[in-house]
Amino acid sequence: MGSSQRRAIRNYRSRLSQKGLARFEVLGRDTDRDLIRSLARRLAEDSTDASRLRAIVGQAVAGEPPRKGGILAALRRSPLVGADLDFARPREEGRNVEL
Repeated sequence: MGSSQRRAIRNYRSRLSQKGLARFEVLGRDTDRDLIRSLARRLAEDSTDASRLRAIVGQAVAGEPPRKGGILAALRRSPLVGADLDFARPREEGRNVEL
């Protein structure tokens, strides 16, 4: 390998580390190649979806049972919290139907 190729690889890896990313090799089944690549691509993003996916995969790999209160926590994170919505409906008897 020439010096220019080594320098290009060193620069590429340096740029990756500045972004907080690392390059590594993973062994897996050939049929899982696309799944692993798409999972790695999504985890490399710095978003809430990536954080949620990281937590779900970590929990599945660890084999721990899900924590209680997950639905309540999701409802508390809802953008509608504190919106003072009125869910009361008028009570109606309905219509008369002749059978």
